[in-house]
Amino acid sequence: MLSQIHLYVTLVFIATVLLTLVMFLRITKNKIISYIICAWLLLNGILAYKGFYTDTSNIPPKFMLATVPVLLIIILLFLTRDGRKFIDKLDLKLLTLISIVRIPVELVLYWVFLDKAIPELMTFAGGNFDILSGITAPIVYLACFQGKIVVRKSLLLIWNIVCLGLLLNIIIKAILSAPFRFQRFAFDQPNIVVLYFPFIWLPCFIVMVVLFSHLVSIRRLALHSNKTHITV
Repeated sequence: MLSQIHLYVTLVFIATVLLTLVMFLRITKNKIISYIICAWLLLNGILAYKGFYTDTSNIPPKFMLATVPVLLIIILLFLTRDGRKFIDKLDLKLLTLISIVRIPVELVLYWVFLDKAIPELMTFAGGNFDILSGITAPIVYLACFQGKIVVRKSLLLIWNIVCLGLLLNIIIKAILSAPFRFQRFAFDQPNIVVLYFPFIWLPCFIVMVVLFSHLVSIRRLALHSNKTHITV
């Protein structure tokens, strides 16, 4: 753990992880998936606590072990028939609402910046506007959903695409600010917090959940591009 991070920052982040977990498990409604996710969080938590990810000299960096397996699973879900069948049954309403976790995430990132563990460019003060996705999520939810049908489908699709872009923006900045051999930004104050417990859960879980939510929503909405209403 990083000694300079204030306790309240760590506690707020852990609470955000738990919120994300509860919301995502409500979306999937699958016990096997819940066991896998909990095991994944536990594994990465232990590795980060032991300092496994702080060794950034490797190419590719060890950090990839915390993200690539999840990305491969997401790709597999979209490429296989059973995977597509699974994701097309997920609750589109909850997939939209889960972006509210980005509000506390962005607050945590700002506090972590003040504690000198990430660069300013990863915060809303430095060009990371991902917090807007969290702020607008309940507004878009209220505007786009009514009963058991989706209204204003085009608005929901545009919102998901824009928010996906905001997410990719901070992901790229975070990767290129980390102290890997291919670092390009923030050499004076690199992104080190994600290499430590419990903040490893940000890239290995929260970011992946939000990414997954947008990809699934965009697929669902794009498949029904010629319809005004679709079932959720």
